[in-house]
Amino acid sequence: MMKEKIEGVFTMYFTDYHHHTDNSFDSIAQMSAVCEQAIIKGIDEICFTEHFSVNSLAPTYGHMDFERYFSQLKENRQRYADKLVIKAGIELCEPHLMQDEYKKALANLPLDFVMGSVHNVKEEKLSRYMLNKSPQEIYQGYFDEVYQLVTHADIDVLAHLDLIKRYATETAGAYDFSDYQMILEKILLKAIERGIGIEINTSGLANSKIKETLPSMEVLKLYRSLGGKILTVGSDSHRAETVGYGIEIALRMAKEAGFNSIYTFEKRVPTAVEIDL
Repeated sequence: MMKEKIEGVFTMYFTDYHHHTDNSFDSIAQMSAVCEQAIIKGIDEICFTEHFSVNSLAPTYGHMDFERYFSQLKENRQRYADKLVIKAGIELCEPHLMQDEYKKALANLPLDFVMGSVHNVKEEKLSRYMLNKSPQEIYQGYFDEVYQLVTHADIDVLAHLDLIKRYATETAGAYDFSDYQMILEKILLKAIERGIGIEINTSGLANSKIKETLPSMEVLKLYRSLGGKILTVGSDSHRAETVGYGIEIALRMAKEAGFNSIYTFEKRVPTAVEIDL
């Protein structure tokens, strides 16, 4: 899937497969405003991946109104039909836990794309989970939880694999890839075995503490060396004006890591999109 050839040169089909609106508890962005900005920035396809949890102890619990969400998707698909492809997504918080509840909550919803993420460990927000722990305990405990997610959850892509560094880098320091290569390899092999992809999440690029994507190039190269194929790119933006942030950087990283394609999803079926930059 690429744009038409213009003056002998193909133009890349740009996607942003991780964006939040006011359907998520931590955003006030209006879906229509995000779509308008996406069109201005030359994005061809966007997937709205709103936070959702069935755990009443999670901050995301109780905010998502699916009727409202799908109504907005329908309205914006009609409004921007010839300018922007709009997909229905969701970001599930700890979907390896309370699996029956998630299955029931999502039954019969016309979702194109399901992401899974770890924002809480043992029902504690990551910022609280880190308290009174050594750097090794923080990172190992988090990655162990991510392994449980990819082992048991019904998801399409693992969101921001090393999200913990967003919270831990300032106080515990950045993790050394070589120290956690074994657990990272274990996570990635399990994801590949189960047909689960990973994303290049660009939100870390704007974070003055980490200044890199989630995950880093080292993890991307490891994923590729293990046979990983399914890869999405997403800004993880919570504002209209930052839709598509860092997407070209992510695509160049993907290419450098050995990927020739990224993926889009429809009804949870992945389709390769050639990287042509």
